[in-house]
Amino acid sequence: MSAAKSAPRSTSESASDTAAQSRALAAPRRDHVHVGKISTQTTLIVLAVITLLVYETQWILPPFVLAAILAYICTPAIAWLAARSGLPRALFAVAFFLLLLGIAALVGYLGVPPLLGELNRVLTDFQGTIRDLATRLIGNQKISLFNQPMDATQLAQALSAEVRSRLSQPGTLGLIAAGAFGGLFGVTLTIILLLYFLLSGPVIARGLLQLVPPQHRPLIVHIWLLLDPVLKRYFLGVLLVVAYASAVAYIGLGLVLGVPHAGFLALLTGLMEMIPVIGPLAAALTAGLVAARYATGFGAIIAYAVYATALRLSIDQLFGPIALGTAARVHPIVVIFGFLVGAYLFGIVGVVLAVPTAIAVKATLRHLYDEPEGIGGA
Repeated sequence: MSAAKSAPRSTSESASDTAAQSRALAAPRRDHVHVGKISTQTTLIVLAVITLLVYETQWILPPFVLAAILAYICTPAIAWLAARSGLPRALFAVAFFLLLLGIAALVGYLGVPPLLGELNRVLTDFQGTIRDLATRLIGNQKISLFNQPMDATQLAQALSAEVRSRLSQPGTLGLIAAGAFGGLFGVTLTIILLLYFLLSGPVIARGLLQLVPPQHRPLIVHIWLLLDPVLKRYFLGVLLVVAYASAVAYIGLGLVLGVPHAGFLALLTGLMEMIPVIGPLAAALTAGLVAARYATGFGAIIAYAVYATALRLSIDQLFGPIALGTAARVHPIVVIFGFLVGAYLFGIVGVVLAVPTAIAVKATLRHLYDEPEGIGGA
């Protein structure tokens, strides 16, 4: 009789213990015991191994990183649609894949033909193009190049001769062909990986969690629950900034200023917003050179300067803070340092992941040290 009574009590106690453990995992931990569970030596060794692995494989990582980021952004919407409709998750994953593929095809359709046309024109009359551009920039004056004073015509001749010399060197055309093949292979691999990540994203995430020692998984899960909304807000904000910059650039360059190839320049302006600090500057200089080449007078150059300033201010002071939110703000010094270090060590992958890594480190340390929001200037 007592045994019969004890069995239900044991089941109830077990359920109560399980619920208590779940609440303990979900609730923030205000003590520092969990920090000490992971030794400093172990942490440094793991970070060193990961850094070395990423450094050695940096040239094959861009397709994986790009596909993973796109799938990561789309996964919440896929899961929500599958839960609300009761239809298989794979159906919405394929639908999102086709949607992203269609957007990429539209971007290629709008951007590639103008790029190829302009490239063909430049290559057909490279010296004349350089001469016209130099004439617009320096007029009839001379500048010192290769320790010799040169006017626009001489400058164009010198640069054309240098380019022909470089192209005639053994292996140059082979490198160009290898780069083109590598780019095509990278695009194809990114498309394939995107489909896999969209279909199997949650399974891959659970597999990565299995790499963490069991005693540390609750802490990692809790930190990820804190990071997840911040990173999603950042990546979504970046995509919104890209769309905003492209739209405004097209209006400014194409409809207002009448600059040729406005569609391609607008896409370039938007995409370069994904690279902090250097990207917007490079896009502005590129569009500025095109605008200067086709400018009919000094007033057109002033108009472009006003447009570029207005675009930069609207992104940095208005749209950017709204889209990215306050949680993803990192001090500009940290952004510049992370961008340069990431680019130097890991190439394009380091450039793309510099800011997300800084955000992740900031949020993780804030949690581990139990610091409230606003402590620490980074």
